[in-house]
Amino acid sequence: MQHYDFLVIGSGVAGLTYAIKTAQRFPECSVAIVTKDKPIESNTKYAQGGIAVVLDTIKDSYENHIADTIRAGDGLCNPDIVRMVVTEGPDRLMEMIEWGADFDEKSKGKFDLGMEGGHTFHRILHHKDITGLEIERKLLKQIDELPNIKLLAHHYAIDLITEHHLGKKGKTESIQCYGAYVLDRKSEKIETCVSKITLLATGGAGQVYQSTTNPIIATGDGIAMAYRAKARIEHMEFIQFHPTALFQHPQTSPSFLISEAVRGFGGLLRNSEGELFMKKYDERGELASRDIVSRAIDSELKKSGDEFVYLDCSHLDLKAFEKHFPNILQKCQEIGLNLKKDFIPVVPAAHYLCGGVVTDEHGQTTIKNLFACGECAETGLHGGNRLASNSLLEALVFAHRCFIRSSELINKIEIPEGIPEWDEEGTTKPDELILITHNRKELQRLMSDYVGIIRSKERLKRASNRLRIMNEENEDLYKHTKISPQLSELRNLISVAYLIVQQSQVRTENIGAFFRQ
Repeated sequence: MQHYDFLVIGSGVAGLTYAIKTAQRFPECSVAIVTKDKPIESNTKYAQGGIAVVLDTIKDSYENHIADTIRAGDGLCNPDIVRMVVTEGPDRLMEMIEWGADFDEKSKGKFDLGMEGGHTFHRILHHKDITGLEIERKLLKQIDELPNIKLLAHHYAIDLITEHHLGKKGKTESIQCYGAYVLDRKSEKIETCVSKITLLATGGAGQVYQSTTNPIIATGDGIAMAYRAKARIEHMEFIQFHPTALFQHPQTSPSFLISEAVRGFGGLLRNSEGELFMKKYDERGELASRDIVSRAIDSELKKSGDEFVYLDCSHLDLKAFEKHFPNILQKCQEIGLNLKKDFIPVVPAAHYLCGGVVTDEHGQTTIKNLFACGECAETGLHGGNRLASNSLLEALVFAHRCFIRSSELINKIEIPEGIPEWDEEGTTKPDELILITHNRKELQRLMSDYVGIIRSKERLKRASNRLRIMNEENEDLYKHTKISPQLSELRNLISVAYLIVQQSQVRTENIGAFFRQ
């Protein structure tokens, strides 16, 4: 049994920022970071666009950013949370810069602020087209310098430890979290990681779909664990599909993302006939919010029967394009595209989960001593649809707020006796891994076909029926089989898929990223 003061599950910008702050504030306390792959592998790493922050208060304002966020969220955002995040954002950004994060400048001391869909002003700070990776690297460097942080790479969190494991049956609102059961992927042993405070920073769940910009690790683990622990989960029906993932055959996972910023830079969308079509759907054209652009592309593809549309960058300054998007240009060249004469084939892909584990303004979930931050959390910022580049901003602001509240609680929490070790008696290794891999592919196909950009009552009903059978099969396998990351991930994906379908069936209005025929 391992004992920690702070247990962080996830190693993206949210989890790392929180871990750094708690470790610096409490050098006498132990902080553990659980990450199921290499520490750098997270959704943060794949964030190309940047961070939306109001810095130029002469041309821009907090009120403009607040209005853009609420407009993108289709009125479902919590206005108080939006104002809090927007106004606190600049201070959190400056902390990142102090920690060494580097952002592109127009001239010395003046940032090169980008424009993205849904924004009315240039306010996106970026590091070329690898902003997330730049931030992740600098945060990991900070982690290395803090001796009271233990980084548990290649460890997989299976379940949260709560009153249920102590044999208690209290009311839902009185449930407390005492850490998590964690699988060491190398030794294949499950460790009992007891902690006073636990932070879920596990990212999104894009792998529930066939085509996604999310890495292979994005299986909704934190949301599924919190759901099993009886935490409140909301807005799972709001899946943001990024309009412009690179189309390849066969399609890779994750799909290569053609950043929102490329359209902000002047890229134009054309159908297979070469026609510009976005003005038919929204007066803002290519700079409409992601849900509108994704539905427009989906509509064009359904009309034509094509597999993709085109992003035209041939009219843009190639040298300027290379300066802003070197990795996108390199990827296009690798697959034989000359952007001065060739269009980029693109298709919508599952990109961001706007819902998740419900938190208050301090990042606290409905389970005591359990916090959630980043994409796995439903903070009230995004509402029905996330405004581009607000995700890294949210992660920074809420990581700080989780840290502040944790600092107030840490010395008041006592861990009860009698927390049991993980019981694996009687379990065996699966004879056929195909039972897991087949169901994962079947689940992804099911969700892509029935619970995609545009949904219907009949398709959702069929999805619900199939998921019920899939869940029964997997739970039976789970009870009798030695726990593995593959089996646990499938279990979590099924739970997340169920929540998406269930909450889609309840939603009766087309709003934000949700659209049902």
